[in-house]
Amino acid sequence: MATRLAGLPAPECLKLCHKVVDGLCGQEPPRRADYEATWSPGEWLELLNSLSAVFCRAVGNKSSDEEVLAGLSEVSSSHSEAVLNVLKARKEDILHALLARTNSVASATLQDFDWQLKMALSSDKISSLQTPLLSLSLDVREDGVFKPVTVETNKEELNTLISALEAANKVVLQLTNNDNVVQY
Repeated sequence: MATRLAGLPAPECLKLCHKVVDGLCGQEPPRRADYEATWSPGEWLELLNSLSAVFCRAVGNKSSDEEVLAGLSEVSSSHSEAVLNVLKARKEDILHALLARTNSVASATLQDFDWQLKMALSSDKISSLQTPLLSLSLDVREDGVFKPVTVETNKEELNTLISALEAANKVVLQLTNNDNVVQY
């Protein structure tokens, strides 16, 4: 990124960074045509992806100014200050865009949970059952409304649920890592 930004005067870098944040926020992103004399298409994509990743990581990790500047150590001071100024000015916009992306995955959020382990000793069909059961109570908020959800599972169903949640977590982590790479 350092060599890419060096080809641009600091005031132009400031404008470019604002346009990159605009793109992250769903507004009009920077246009390649405005910079085609400065960078090749490959360099352009590399620069956009790098800047987008810097903004997303800094806001997502709640990085301090010093941490951001340390991450931009290979960039000239005037250019790194321009990136930092845009980050400070547009932090709320970036945060809202990141939250909107996260919320677009699902509108329901888990607010609280409670669990109990029970032992079913018998049923109306079997006199001696002795099966452990997990009772999981979830407080889910969807569109501002709290909805209680209760699930009761046996050991096999619990293992299936855990596997499904682990797989979902893996997908979310992959999406989170891929969101730092923006394609234009």
